[in-house]
Amino acid sequence: MTTLTLEHLYKQFPPIHEDSQAITAIEDISLRLTSGEVLVLLGPSGCGKSTLLRMVAGLVKPDSGRVLFDNIELSEIPLIERHIGMVFQSGALIPHWRAEQSVGFFYHLRHRDQEVTPRIERIAQITGIGLEKLLERRPSQLSGGEQQRVSVARALTRDLRMLLFDEPFSNIDALLRRQARVELKRLLHEFPVTALYVTHDQDEASALGDKIAVMREGKIVQIGTYAHLLDSPINLFVAQFVGVPTINVFHGQAQDGHWQGENFGGYPFRTDYANGTPVTLAIRPQYFTLASDGVPCVVQNIFPYLAERFQLLEVWIGGEHWSMAFPLEMKFERGETLYCHIQPEYALYFDTQTGTRVG
Repeated sequence: MTTLTLEHLYKQFPPIHEDSQAITAIEDISLRLTSGEVLVLLGPSGCGKSTLLRMVAGLVKPDSGRVLFDNIELSEIPLIERHIGMVFQSGALIPHWRAEQSVGFFYHLRHRDQEVTPRIERIAQITGIGLEKLLERRPSQLSGGEQQRVSVARALTRDLRMLLFDEPFSNIDALLRRQARVELKRLLHEFPVTALYVTHDQDEASALGDKIAVMREGKIVQIGTYAHLLDSPINLFVAQFVGVPTINVFHGQAQDGHWQGENFGGYPFRTDYANGTPVTLAIRPQYFTLASDGVPCVVQNIFPYLAERFQLLEVWIGGEHWSMAFPLEMKFERGETLYCHIQPEYALYFDTQTGTRVG
């Protein structure tokens, strides 16, 4: 295992056409990943997650800044001594090789073939997937999920300092993806290694990461545990990006030390904000209550989340739409008028112009 340090990384790709502009993929990113820690890079498509991962792998050279393994710059470490494992979206298995050859290639190069079988047996024992049954097959004979399992096994059979994952389960179906997450969690516990994991799936991020780094437009916006990001987002982007179902947003303003919106309002707010200052209130769907003296709203749609044991109601009144979550046992109908309250202790406030958290 190793400690990873990124110092002020910057990467810009040249314009594709003469009349287009250069693309800034990574902009002044610095972070430190301690030995044995698993950090998940989470963000929308095109935010720079994979580019940053490839910089750590040494596949993309930064325009400026440094990547250090145990305080030694990556460019100064010979390729054979870097001990970086990487799992790609596609599995990246050699087409004409049996899976066993791909998994054991590292040891074969070093004349340590005798070490491969016990390691694979242990990996198969931990995951319980019958990995040994896949080893005689070529990639064309494996499903997408099986190829990824072989790819993970190939990475873990090596003597690793760093393990990198580039959305490894994005191309397999939801059920297999959940199973693969559980298997990988077990493997990372058995074979601890410093790891960087790229995904846009929040379930994966919360299940696998010790910490999560939320990225946007080439920058890391906030780092923390999933619970911390959920409850204490630094800005409106993080609040809206992290959390399922999506957080509700209401536009309003400061008024005599309170927040006031179109339908909801009167909630205590900062007294140092001038009256009329635009302030956005955000609140998650589970923090609503029903009461006869509440704000009226009309049920537009009902979405049951059976596994999670709640239902999501999309409602509206006037020019505002929002969502509320209630237990499945409660009965609602489309077109029904409800009366609701926000639980103000769970409200989050953001500067409307900058999106920065202000309360």
